[in-house]
Amino acid sequence: MDPNSETRKMTSYLTDNSSCETQKLAPPRGPGCSWLVAVAAVAASLSGLMLGYEMGLTSGVLLQLRGLLSLSCREQEWLVSSQLFGALLICLAGGPILDRYGRRCSLLLSGALVVGGTILHIAITSFIALTLGRVIVGMGTALSGTAACLYIAEISPRERRGLLVTLYELMLVVGVMLGFSCSYAFATVPHGWAYTFGLVIPPALLQFSVVLFLPLSPRFLVAQGKVEQARIVLVRMRGVEEHVEVELRDIQGGLKEESEHSFSELFSNKANLRSRLLTGVALVFLQQATGQPNILSYASPLLRSVGFNSDAAATLASTGFGVVKVVATIPAVLLVDRVGPKSFLCVGAVAMGMSLVALGALTLQSHTHLSSLCKSQTIPNHTLTPWDLNRTTIDFNESETFSTRLPSQWNREEALGTNREDDGTGESGGGTTNIEVSSTLKLASLISLLVFVAAFSISLGPMVYVVLSEIFPMGIRGRAVSVVSAVNWATNLLISMTFLTITEKIGVPNVMFLYAAMSFVLLVFVVLRIPETKGRTLEEISKQLAKKETF
Repeated sequence: MDPNSETRKMTSYLTDNSSCETQKLAPPRGPGCSWLVAVAAVAASLSGLMLGYEMGLTSGVLLQLRGLLSLSCREQEWLVSSQLFGALLICLAGGPILDRYGRRCSLLLSGALVVGGTILHIAITSFIALTLGRVIVGMGTALSGTAACLYIAEISPRERRGLLVTLYELMLVVGVMLGFSCSYAFATVPHGWAYTFGLVIPPALLQFSVVLFLPLSPRFLVAQGKVEQARIVLVRMRGVEEHVEVELRDIQGGLKEESEHSFSELFSNKANLRSRLLTGVALVFLQQATGQPNILSYASPLLRSVGFNSDAAATLASTGFGVVKVVATIPAVLLVDRVGPKSFLCVGAVAMGMSLVALGALTLQSHTHLSSLCKSQTIPNHTLTPWDLNRTTIDFNESETFSTRLPSQWNREEALGTNREDDGTGESGGGTTNIEVSSTLKLASLISLLVFVAAFSISLGPMVYVVLSEIFPMGIRGRAVSVVSAVNWATNLLISMTFLTITEKIGVPNVMFLYAAMSFVLLVFVVLRIPETKGRTLEEISKQLAKKETF
């Protein structure tokens, strides 16, 4: 769900008449958070850490596994997409699990899936085992993320709900950073990919052991008709009995309102719900079509294509993506109420488009479009030192066959400032090439990628689901977001499964230009179709959208 696409995804499933993304953190009007609420929120937020970690490690271990298993482009796409496929499956089937067995039991089940899937693809080194294991892990992390956000939102007092749900989002981006970092730490270690995969097991076991002792969510208990048990849990979590009766009545009122709406209403003209649904679907489609999931999943291979000469160097550079995501997410979370999601989306779309145009131009200039993203850059049947392996490149000619240049030839051509298009005068279509220029282009390419990641992290990452939580009425919001989330995962899966194939056919620069075009399409869509919600109540937003045709 990207992917980073999970950011704020389920915070729209709120249990009262306000949304945690849109309310400001006012001074507490009732009891604050007890220690039990804090422990429960931290334990549930480990789901974000695990999901982010699995997202971040993919690109680094891919470089190791494609050489170990001699993976083709299609197999690499399947390996990357298998986690997304598992997430899509659980997105379609997880609702009944959450509703029937509750959030806490769903967290326990998801922990077992993560541990079981990880052990499977570590114990058996084969493409089939890896793919199946990643599907199971994808199911576990997606179910865990949904259950965690629901659980946190339902146990938190209204005045602290936004803060506690944001903890999940922060843990997610920290997990992405850790995934990139651990991939680098084990990049040169024998079977380092197995250690990288295995590091998700400790937080999964920690969450499992803590959740066993946590109470069920009060909202789930009320839905099951166990009102008295829900009252007892609320007293434990609030620390005092004051305000508990009011909160209990709010929960009962919210459940009654949800029961008055049917799923089919989403596709009707009632209150303009069909147009709102199409707005949400279009927004999540553009979120994926701008390329962020592929940039994360294929970060290390992409960096190799723009000039980083070794797997370790490319993986190290990709750790910067995780750091940037953490740093960029913080101001977005703190300023969303003051600036508004629409402004963040506009600024992010412009920055993403410009950075992708720059990246496409840089890859054209450096001729890195001649390199294959999905082929290990090694020379078979030839003994080389580690340095030689890092200096070997594989180029493709116009007939799509490839020739390997030996390190000595590579160094000689680099020293002379020539390349494959050299006409014998020392010049080529891209100009004279030398080590200094190559390093400059490489740095500029990395900066362009980092700007792209930062722009996504302050805009599409957190803001898409802020908008989704605001454009749907309370009674049907959960079901609307579940439909949009399924479209989100399906689009993410489709784009990730075709990224390498498309790159091989049209080249890295053209793919970047395509993503840039989609970023500018996003800008136009946001300006024309997304309502300004800053400083407005959910009731005011809903009243406007009920009258306004958005499609």
